[in-house]
Amino acid sequence: MIYTKVTLLQSLTKIFDSGHHSIKKEKRLMIMSNIPFGYLLPVLFLAWCTYFVVAPSHWHRALRSFGTYFEVINEVPFFALFWIISATIWAFIEGDLAHPVGKIAFGLALLVVGGLVVIIYWGLQSAAAVSRTLDDGLGEGWQTFLPAETKKQSQKKFTAKALLGPFFNRRFDVQRKTNIRYGDAGERNLLDVYRSRTHSNGGPVLIHLHGGSFVNGRKNSQSLPLLYELASRGWVCISANYRLGSEGTFPNHLIDVKKVIAWVREHGEEYGADPSVLFLAGNSSGAHIAAMAALTPNDPRFQPGFEDIDTIITAVICQGGYYGSIATKIVAPSSPMAYIDKNAPLFFVVHGDRDRIVPVEQARGFVNRLREQTNSPVVYIELPHATHTFDLFHSLRSQAVFHGILAFTAWVRSNPERCSRDASRK
Repeated sequence: MIYTKVTLLQSLTKIFDSGHHSIKKEKRLMIMSNIPFGYLLPVLFLAWCTYFVVAPSHWHRALRSFGTYFEVINEVPFFALFWIISATIWAFIEGDLAHPVGKIAFGLALLVVGGLVVIIYWGLQSAAAVSRTLDDGLGEGWQTFLPAETKKQSQKKFTAKALLGPFFNRRFDVQRKTNIRYGDAGERNLLDVYRSRTHSNGGPVLIHLHGGSFVNGRKNSQSLPLLYELASRGWVCISANYRLGSEGTFPNHLIDVKKVIAWVREHGEEYGADPSVLFLAGNSSGAHIAAMAALTPNDPRFQPGFEDIDTIITAVICQGGYYGSIATKIVAPSSPMAYIDKNAPLFFVVHGDRDRIVPVEQARGFVNRLREQTNSPVVYIELPHATHTFDLFHSLRSQAVFHGILAFTAWVRSNPERCSRDASRK
C-alpha cells in the first residue's frame, strides 16, 4: 500500500515536472518567436559595415580579407540610410520596438545613422579635393580652356545621381555592342563598345581595363557609370577582357591591351571614333596594365606580329592602381616604374587614402617618379577617406572623380599639341 502511494506520488511528480518543463519550453519559444529578427539582423549588418568604414584604421577589425565587401557602404551611404530608416519605421509600426531586443536594435540604429552621416560628410569633401589637385597638376588658368558646362560641373559637391547608388548605371541613350573579337585568346580577347545612339562621328576614345589582381574580373563589371556617362556625351568607350591567371602572365595581358589599341586604330572609325585621340583607363590591376601600355608605346617586345601598328596614346587615367612588379615570363621589368621617361604621356591618377588593397604609399611613389622624370603634367588626386571600391557605383566620390576626368580630358583635347600622338614623343 505504501509502495503504491510512493509510485503514485512519483508519477504525479513526473507529470507535474513534465508539464512545468513544457510550459517553460513554450515560454522560451514564445520569447524567441517575439524577438524582432527582421529588424535586428539588418541593423547588425549595417552596423558592422559602418564600423568597418568609420573606425580608425589602427582599431582591430576582424575578417579583413572580406573588407572590400563591407567597404561598399562607403559609396552607397544614402542607400544604407534609406534602408535603416525604412526598417525602423516598419519595426515601429509592427510594435517591435517595445521588445527589449528591439530597443537595443533601435539604439544601435541611431549609432549607424550617425556613422552614415559621417560617411556622407566625408564624401562631400571629394569635389574640393578633385578641384584642388587639378589646379595643382595643370597649372594656373587651366579652366579657361573648359566649356562652361564642364567648369560648372567640376565645382559641384553633390549631384542627384549620387543618390542612385548601385542602380541605374546604364543609360537608354547609349548603345552597347558586346563580345567583339580583337585577338585569338577566346573569351579573354573580347571587347564591348559603348557609344551614343545618335551614332555621331569623331568621338574621342576611352579604353577601360577592369581590375581583379590579374586573376579574375570581366569587362562589363567595373566603372560602368564612367563608361555610360562618357558614351552619352559622344565618346566611344571600349571595355576589354584580357588574359588572366596562368594565361595572363606578363607580358601576355600587356600584349592583349596593345591589340585593343591596334583594333581601335583599324576599326575605330566604323563606330564613330577618332582613333587619334585615345585615352587609356584602368582600375587596380587594370591601372597597372594601362600604365604599362602607355609607357611602352611601339615597343616591339610587346607587339609581336603587329610591330608596325602605332600604339602611342594621348593620356592615362589610373584609379586605385597597383604599380609594383608581377610574375613574368621574360627578363623585361614588369613594373611601370621601370619604363617612366621624359616622353611619358599625361597621367591622371586617383587613389583613396584608406585603400587597404593597394596602400596609398604606392600611388604616391609612382606619382613622385612620374613628376621627377616626365615632361608632361601629372594630376594626382588622393581622395579623403576613400577605399579601393570608390568607382563601382554612382556616389559622391565617383561623381566628383567623373567630373574631374571630364575636366581633365576636356583640357587635354582643347590643347592640340597635347592630343598629337607624335608631338608627345618629340
